[in-house]
Amino acid sequence: MHKERMSMNKQRRVKDWIEHGLELEVDSSESQSVGSQQVRKCTWRIENFSCIKYKKLYSDIFHVGGNKWRLLVFPKGNPQWNRVDHISFYVDVADAATLPYGWSRYAQLRLTVVNQIDRKYSITKVTDHEFNANENDWGFTSFMPLDELLDPKRGYLVNDACLVEAYIATDRTIDLLSDALIVELETASDKLKSKEADHGKAAIDNQKTAIAEPEEITTRSSAILSAPAVLSSPGQDKAESTNQNLPPADQTSSQSETIEPEDPTEEDMDTFFTSLESELASGNMVSSQEEAKEALVNIDEALNMAPANFYDSVMISSLKKAFKVLSCFDCSSTFTIEQKNELLAMEENFKQLPERVVKAVQDKNLLTEKESVKLALTRNLEDSLDKFKEAKAEVKQAEQKLASLHEQVVEAQKNKENILAERKEIFKISQDLKAQRDAMGKEWPEYAAKAKVAEEEEKSVEAEWGRMKDFISSLKGKI
Repeated sequence: MHKERMSMNKQRRVKDWIEHGLELEVDSSESQSVGSQQVRKCTWRIENFSCIKYKKLYSDIFHVGGNKWRLLVFPKGNPQWNRVDHISFYVDVADAATLPYGWSRYAQLRLTVVNQIDRKYSITKVTDHEFNANENDWGFTSFMPLDELLDPKRGYLVNDACLVEAYIATDRTIDLLSDALIVELETASDKLKSKEADHGKAAIDNQKTAIAEPEEITTRSSAILSAPAVLSSPGQDKAESTNQNLPPADQTSSQSETIEPEDPTEEDMDTFFTSLESELASGNMVSSQEEAKEALVNIDEALNMAPANFYDSVMISSLKKAFKVLSCFDCSSTFTIEQKNELLAMEENFKQLPERVVKAVQDKNLLTEKESVKLALTRNLEDSLDKFKEAKAEVKQAEQKLASLHEQVVEAQKNKENILAERKEIFKISQDLKAQRDAMGKEWPEYAAKAKVAEEEEKSVEAEWGRMKDFISSLKGKI
């Protein structure tokens, strides 16, 4: 039941958004009830996109949630972040310079570069941000590669016009990442327009908008949602601010004319002169007979040169001019149509034949070059063979030394084993001797006592022996 109530509330909000005006109204007298809507869609067509010299462009101001907003595009990428190979696409708080200290406002952004051939290939990215004085714009510095955008075959640039869209929601409960919600908004908006048309109201798709201001899409298709939105997250297409001081809202224009054009790049100059060449070629110029004669003389002079020499000459540009003169020459009284066609076809031969000759000469010289390379390779191989033989002899000597050293190692190992065995024997004998010595130490007091008694006994014997000797000596004197 809770989920059902949430779904019903969401459906009521969507219906309310549609009934009170989902699409951006460009009229500056827009009512507060419309301007206070919390979700809006802004469409901005930028004409002559490839010729824009300005670093950045601002759309006209529009209102969402009662606040002023505008779109910001860097047609050649944001140079401040060195992203000159991608288009940069942001949403900007238009009146940031006049807001009070500490201001902030929340918005979800769903930004799209529309594929005008097949909308399912449109590029869409989604992010959200709490705007403030330090980050008063937010979006994608690397929205999409410029080489893809500027390729007419891709469908993002049609008749040199780029079409960008932005859904902006200030309601935190709205999920602009939801494709289903966008389908619902688009479908409801279409139904509302049909209903208004039936009641004689001015159709929204008849509104006229300026070249570089938000406008309403006249042909809608939910196929745009076949290309899933990309949610900005760390590590991939990170949404960010330009971190630069933006001009006040009242100083902006659809093409920010206060910004000086950049110096022309090589690409700009190539585009200009290619366009100029096409413009001049489309002119109805008629060459005179004298010019035609001079052109034929130049062609004949070129043909008197060898093809290889012509390839390296500076006559290619003059011949191009000569054929240009002949193509504009009225030859009805001089040449037949077949002769003129054959003559003009020679221009392509002047490009191809010298190149073919040069290639043929290069191919002939290639064999000589290859022979030189082959000889050098052969010499290198011979040196390598000699070095290999020397290395093989050195390896054999090293193996002999290793064999001799192996015998010494074996003999030394045997001596080591004998010494270890002898050490073990000495260890055993030493253990026995120590055991005997330790046993003697235990009996030593007894031996000491006996020795002392023996010493007393020896003295006693010696004394008795002396007494007996003295007694015999006394008897000998009496006899």
